[in-house]
Amino acid sequence: MTFALFMLAILLLTGFIWLLDILLLKKKRTPGAAEPTMVEYAKSFFPVILAVFLIRSFVVEPFKIPSGSMMPTLLVGDFILVNKFTYGLRVPILNNTFIEVSHPKRGEVMVFHFPKDPSLDYIKRVVGLPGDKIEYRNKQIFVNGVPMAQQENGSYDYVGPGLNQISTRRLLENLGTHNHDILIDDSNPVRDVQVTVPQGSYFMMGDNRDNSNDSRFWGFVPEQNVVGKAFFIWMSFDHLGRIGTKIQ
Repeated sequence: MTFALFMLAILLLTGFIWLLDILLLKKKRTPGAAEPTMVEYAKSFFPVILAVFLIRSFVVEPFKIPSGSMMPTLLVGDFILVNKFTYGLRVPILNNTFIEVSHPKRGEVMVFHFPKDPSLDYIKRVVGLPGDKIEYRNKQIFVNGVPMAQQENGSYDYVGPGLNQISTRRLLENLGTHNHDILIDDSNPVRDVQVTVPQGSYFMMGDNRDNSNDSRFWGFVPEQNVVGKAFFIWMSFDHLGRIGTKIQ
């Protein structure tokens, strides 16, 4: 959100300088005289900044994964693309929807403004939809009393904070129409929850279930905080084989 504000400020500044030149400054210049450097820069940068601002606001926006809370689906350092149109067109900065397209579906990976600090963007998986009764018990999700299917899918080891080696169980989980891998760390205590998702809100969880700061700890994500659907890994410097991967 901070970068969007910065882009909007630069867009308005360059646009104002260009418009001021058209309406006032140009008329006062001697015919054939060179444009002031400031006006020349404004005319050059305004169309580029406008195009980038519109694309980032309404079409697609890049993000970098900062933590391991979505492992193994997303790794630290992955660069992803987020579809800004899937969940409807929103007013830049204010984030109010003015054209509805669809709503988040269970199992989708979603970027949103962190409810406790909207200047931060988080990425988690949609687990609970408005009105759902969500229970997380014995490290398994129950939606409206129905357990979400899990099956063992091997093991997964990774280096955690402090260079600690963490060993987990890898399970294939089904949420809605989405099949994806999750990680379970049996050395961590169970964090059981039982909630009903309010209307206009979503319950989010990370795929790295025992190492994720998500709705189990800070609550629900309001509709107004939704940014978009994560759908594609376009770069991963440490894992080149992941480039071009669709996010499940």
